[in-house]
Amino acid sequence: MTDLLDPFSTAFMLRALLGGVLVAALCGVVGTWVVVRGTAFLGEAMAHGLLPGVAIATLLGLPPVAGAAASAAVMTAGLSLVQRRVRLSQDTVIGLLYVGMLAVGVVIVSRSRSFATDLTAILFGDVLAIQESDLAFLVVALAVVLVVVTVFHRSFVALAFDPRVARTLGLRPRLAQVVLVALVTLVVVASYQAVGSLLVLGLLLAPAVAAGHWMRRVPSTMALAAVLGAVAVVIGLLVSWHAGTAAGATVAASAVGLAALSGIARAAVVRLRPGRRAQEARPAPAPPARPAAASAAPSRDAEPDPAHAQLHHPHHPHPHPAIDPRELSRP
Repeated sequence: MTDLLDPFSTAFMLRALLGGVLVAALCGVVGTWVVVRGTAFLGEAMAHGLLPGVAIATLLGLPPVAGAAASAAVMTAGLSLVQRRVRLSQDTVIGLLYVGMLAVGVVIVSRSRSFATDLTAILFGDVLAIQESDLAFLVVALAVVLVVVTVFHRSFVALAFDPRVARTLGLRPRLAQVVLVALVTLVVVASYQAVGSLLVLGLLLAPAVAAGHWMRRVPSTMALAAVLGAVAVVIGLLVSWHAGTAAGATVAASAVGLAALSGIARAAVVRLRPGRRAQEARPAPAPPARPAAASAAPSRDAEPDPAHAQLHHPHHPHPHPAIDPRELSRP
């Protein structure tokens, strides 16, 4: 066991481990909402859209993170502007911006013959090169993310359940959507140094998917996703050290592998409990009949609560098992 963990005795591997754990926490928190909302394409587009900004910053000798932030800002502003001016679906707008930004990045890279090594680092990351300043940036990013998801928790829940409910409750679903896009952008920008723009989506999605097999509440799913992401970082770094593979790619592959194993384990557990599965599939008993006095017609002055009616309607769509409508009643 000592020989297995010996790589973490070196300074650069310890920084890689700390940075990877911070990235796992970031991706676990925001990735849960990405999975719940079904916006994986947004994360992929943001990750690929960093290329032109990072390329320009590298050619000008500027910090790559500054270029990544600039590209992400352009993507976010473009998404908001085009959706307001043009009647296109969100996926279509994201696809157009994604292809456009990626094309611009490739054009910029193709104009520089000495860009091959830097491009590899941009696409696949260099977790072993994380410095103290990168760790500080990740800590600040994680603090911001935790504050934002706490403040907008009810808005995100309502947005994931039904935007109409969010509007009824005065939770401003458009603002919640913009904030969620900004969170994805922040996570992608903060994480690309560790795992690269092509592999950040693995840590953003895989741990959240794996945690979703076992948890039914958003906060618990976030916590488990962060833990599983950290486990993937440890496994990936150790395999990379002992097998001589690329660290960022190995971390991302480990995360995807954990998601696959989680799905297999969940399916096995369900098969081992057929009695409970049959009980869950059995329809609930009908409620007892109310007295005649209680079943009298309501007063005309008593207006029904549309949010309550939509949330508790038996046929209302339920987008994800981690979304519990009761969380909307919490402050």
